[in-house]
Amino acid sequence: MTKEELALAVIERLKREYPDAGCTLDYNQAWKLLVSVRLAAQCTDARVNVVVQDLYAKYPDVESLANAPVEEIEAIVRPCGLGRSKARDISGCMKMIRDEYNGRVPEDFDALLKLPGVGRKSANLIMGDVFGKPAIVTDTHCIRLVNRMGLVDHIKEPKKVEMALWKLIPPEEGSDFCHRLVYHGRDVCTARTAPRCESCCVRDLCAQNGVSPAE
Repeated sequence: MTKEELALAVIERLKREYPDAGCTLDYNQAWKLLVSVRLAAQCTDARVNVVVQDLYAKYPDVESLANAPVEEIEAIVRPCGLGRSKARDISGCMKMIRDEYNGRVPEDFDALLKLPGVGRKSANLIMGDVFGKPAIVTDTHCIRLVNRMGLVDHIKEPKKVEMALWKLIPPEEGSDFCHRLVYHGRDVCTARTAPRCESCCVRDLCAQNGVSPAE
């Protein structure tokens, strides 16, 4: 089995296992997803979903959040950790969206990367979930699982993993595939405990269990 064949087989297994998998950050507008994904760094999505309720109650749109004192943003988002840097990035990002993009999140990958606090992972999440464009979100679950499965070989750098997966994953599958990896990584192929291989829907395909895809 080649890596391309392995990728397609894993995609189909995960589709059956997690048919409704999607982004676990709550949002109803593109700018809110930008805020949440920045807050999610070194924080759980569940906590972010709680914290942003207070943030949006006080600052319900791009304009009000762009005008908000950074110190007030920090006071609200502090439970997510790294409050000062996250508040600074959120403030700068909202200001740039207001001033350069007429209050709308840009539908362009390179433009997204220019926003404060937005890296490739965040930009891909926006492109896939908000705009329905091809996207591969290389978060910690994705990187861990595709290495264990043998889709990539001992690659830990997010961009290098992303570039390797672009060669294997059909563009229309990338975003949902990465969401399913998050679910699988939390429930089965865990990081802090031994992976629950006996419960894994791809155990017979996985390099972790001695299966080695051909190049």
